[in-house]
Amino acid sequence: MPTTKEFSIHLEDRPGTLGKVCRALADRNVNIIAFQSAPIEGKSLVHLVVDNPTTARTVLDSEKLSYRETEVARVTLPHRAGELARAAERLGDAKINIATFHLGRNKPGGDAIALVEVDGPVPAQVLAKVQSLPQVKQVKALAF
Repeated sequence: MPTTKEFSIHLEDRPGTLGKVCRALADRNVNIIAFQSAPIEGKSLVHLVVDNPTTARTVLDSEKLSYRETEVARVTLPHRAGELARAAERLGDAKINIATFHLGRNKPGGDAIALVEVDGPVPAQVLAKVQSLPQVKQVKALAF
């Protein structure tokens, strides 16, 4: 399964800070695929998954931001009870820890789209087990 990078960025928790980072990415034609932000100890911890990690890295470096990169994978599941449990159990059975998780839908009432960051590489046979679940529509590592 291909993967892509998630950037975890510590920003000042004040008006305009997030907008400045998003503008800098947009000005370099970097599209944000997934986003999460939460206040932590007077700062904002922002998680971004983008369509061009190489350019995003350049932008974040030029903005002199402190960030961490981790691998994430994309999983498409039907939007109904129990689907996430089955996929997460496959990873747990393989002793793979889910570090962060972003969930959305491809359209109102549509499939659930999950971006899953794990603590290390996921072996191909584990990805195949997740993909083999009859309800899983797609397991894809994102690479740009």
